[in-house]
Amino acid sequence: MSLAAVVLLCAAAAVAAPMYFHRFQGSGHRYLYAASTVSLLLLGGAGLAGSLGEGGLGAGVYAYAVAAAAIGGGPPTVTILRLSFNASHPENSADPEDAPVLRGGAWIGVLERTSIAATLLAGWPEGLAVVLAVKGLGRYNELGQAGAAERFILGTFASVLWAAAATGIAVLVR
Repeated sequence: MSLAAVVLLCAAAAVAAPMYFHRFQGSGHRYLYAASTVSLLLLGGAGLAGSLGEGGLGAGVYAYAVAAAAIGGGPPTVTILRLSFNASHPENSADPEDAPVLRGGAWIGVLERTSIAATLLAGWPEGLAVVLAVKGLGRYNELGQAGAAERFILGTFASVLWAAAATGIAVLVR
């Protein structure tokens, strides 16, 4: 069962990977489908990992968890940002592309989730505070734009929760 959990972690990263190499055009439905698929894969991995008894896999499972955390967290984070924009702009003319843009967010998110997963797996949870402090300081000047602070907080929370979930599965499997 632990091998199946690792396979699901890898599948979560594989399903999300095209989003970083090919920008989806048009509506946000593709993001929603990708986020749902990736989230179900992560949930399935958690279920399998939680049902483990004695034993588990080697330390190599941590590499798969970091990949799932880094790459797999993109679609759910983007979906949450799009849903929050649509909820705060209910008029029909609202377009998520009009939301405040924080440049480099996708790549910063990958690095953020990688760092969070690595620090948690290394047994250094204080590293989470360091990562978030560096991110906050780096974005400080941009947070004065209308709506930018809300997007920053929502994106950060979604990203951190995803990385912690992927890391938790690895700890259960190991």
